[in-house]
Amino acid sequence: MPLAIAVLAVGVFCVNTTEIMVAGLLPSISEAFGVSVSSVGYLVSVFALTMVVGGPLLTVALLRASRKKALIGLLLVFVAGQLLGAVAQDYWVLVVSRVVTALAASAFYGIAVAVSARLVGPDMRARALSVLMSGMMVAQVVGLPVAAFVDQHFGWRASFYGLAALAALCALLVWARVPDSPVPQKVNLRGELDSFRDRALWAAYGTNALVIGSVVAAFSYFAPIFEELTGFPSGVTPLLFALFGIGTIAGNMVTGRLADRYMMPVLLYGLAGLTAVLAAFALVAENKPATVVAVAVLGVIGLPLNPALGVRVMRLADDGPMVSTVNASAVNVGVALGPWVAGLAISAEMGLRAPLWVGAAMALAGLLSLLPALGRGGRAATGDRHEPAGREPAADREPVR
Repeated sequence: MPLAIAVLAVGVFCVNTTEIMVAGLLPSISEAFGVSVSSVGYLVSVFALTMVVGGPLLTVALLRASRKKALIGLLLVFVAGQLLGAVAQDYWVLVVSRVVTALAASAFYGIAVAVSARLVGPDMRARALSVLMSGMMVAQVVGLPVAAFVDQHFGWRASFYGLAALAALCALLVWARVPDSPVPQKVNLRGELDSFRDRALWAAYGTNALVIGSVVAAFSYFAPIFEELTGFPSGVTPLLFALFGIGTIAGNMVTGRLADRYMMPVLLYGLAGLTAVLAAFALVAENKPATVVAVAVLGVIGLPLNPALGVRVMRLADDGPMVSTVNASAVNVGVALGPWVAGLAISAEMGLRAPLWVGAAMALAGLLSLLPALGRGGRAATGDRHEPAGREPAADREPVR
C-alpha cells in the first residue's frame, strides 16, 4: 500500500477530529463566549451544513488544479481556519472559522479519496479506502479524547492550535510523499456532472446517508444511555467510547480486505447485522454486560462499512473528486439527520432507547434500499461499470510510491 495513502489518512484524521471535537469542548467554549451550550452545539450543525453545500462547489473550482497542489492548498486553508478559531474573541468569528475549516475538509476528503483510488489498482480500492478512512476511525478513539484532555489542562484554544500544527505537518508530508498529477489542459465539467444523471448513483448516496446516520443517531446519545439508562458511573463512559473506537479500527481493517471482492455481501450482511445489533441494544440497554457487548459489536460493523460504501459509489460512477465529495456531502446529511430525528424522538418522551430504535430503523431502511439493485441484477447490484469515455487510462495515472 503506498505510503502516500497513509499520509492522506493523517489529513482525514485532522478534518474528522475538528468536526467532532467541539462536542468535547462544549462547556469551555460556552463559558469563554458567554453563550449557551446549545449555541455551541450549533457549531457542529454549521460544519456539517457547510460540508454538504460548500464542499462540492469548492471541488468544482479546483478541477483545473493539480490534485497534489489542491490537497496542500486545502490543508493550508484548514490551518488558517483552525488558527482563526483559536484566536477568536467573538462567537461569530468562531462560526466563520468553522465554515472555513468545513469547506477545506469536504473538498480535501473528496480529492483524497480520488487520489487514493488512483494510486492503486481497481481491485485494491476498498483496501486503499480502509487505510484512508482509518484516519476517521482513529479520530473517534484518539482525536476527541485528546482534544478534551488538552482542553482540561491547557484550555480549549490549545486544542485548535494543536490540530492546526498537525495539519501543517500533514501539508509538508503531502508535498514530500504524494506524487504529482498532471494539470488538466481542459476541464470537462460536463463529463464530471454526467455521472450524476445515474439514478443508481443517487440511490447509493441515499444508502450511505442512511447507514452512517443510523450509527451517528445512536452514538450521539451514548453518554446519557450509558449513565442514565444502563446505570454505568460517569467514569466508565470514556472507556466504553474507547471500546467502540477500537471496534471501528478492527472492523475497518477487515472490511477493507473483504469489500474489493465481496462488496455487496459485505453491505447486505453488514446492514442486517447493524439493524439487529441496534435493535438488540435497545432491548437490553439496562443490562451492563449486554451493553458492553453491543457497543463492541456496533463498533465493528457500523462505521467500518465505509470502504464498501465508497467502493460501490466508485463502481457506479468513477473515482473523480466530484463524485467522492458529493458522497461526503450525502454522508453529512445522514450525520445531521440521524441525531436530529433521535432528538425529536426523545423530546416526544420516547425515552433514551429512542436513538437506538431510530438507528435500527435507519439501518433497516438502508438494507431495504439495496434490494432494488439486487432485483435488477448486473451493474446495479454489483456496482460494476465500464470505463467512462474520456477517462484517462490506467497508464496515465499517478505512479505509486
